[in-house]
Amino acid sequence: MPTINVRLLKGRSIDQKREFVDVVTREAARILKCSPDVVDILFEDFEKHDWAVGGKLASDK
Repeated sequence: MPTINVRLLKGRSIDQKREFVDVVTREAARILKCSPDVVDILFEDFEKHDWAVGGKLASDK
């Protein structure tokens, strides 16, 4: 049912992603009144040179 897309700069550990998935899945299921088994979370990791904010690449900050 719900699919949650998460875009991050590379560098998060597997343990950080595991904790995120645990907490977000539990809360999404609670709020949306669905089973945690149907909550999908997709991570998309980007290099700093592929992400810009305010007209500047993250790699230039």
